[in-house]
Amino acid sequence: MRQVQLFDTVSVSYTATIANGEVIEEVPENDPITLTIGSGRILRAVEAAMMGMSVGESRTMHILPEDAFGAYDPSLRQDIPHKVFAGRMEPKPGMLLALAVEQEGEQRQVPATVLAADQHTVSVDYNHPLAGKTITYTVKLHGIGN
Repeated sequence: MRQVQLFDTVSVSYTATIANGEVIEEVPENDPITLTIGSGRILRAVEAAMMGMSVGESRTMHILPEDAFGAYDPSLRQDIPHKVFAGRMEPKPGMLLALAVEQEGEQRQVPATVLAADQHTVSVDYNHPLAGKTITYTVKLHGIGN
């Protein structure tokens, strides 16, 4: 039976969860996606773990933070004076904001999650929401194209 190799086009379904069981992404079995192994459409570590799979096979893999969204960096937290947002918006914990920061001498918009907000300070986190988390993928291979 043929097994998945680099550059194969495959049809897969999968469920991605974090440690608390929360589903962060799902492609149902009745509606699989098609992707090329090595294209980077999904995490490269997941693609690598699919190598050698046969049609109909399911595999569970645990993707470590360094192979997913990186380690959590506490230095990427920042307190911003609440007055910066005055008249434009009212930040609340859990909100995702696009904030202007200087990177390499240029102003860029970067996403930040609001951690806390009071009348004086808004605490934000520039880490990816999945940084520092191991992600468990359960993948089923439905087909291998030519």
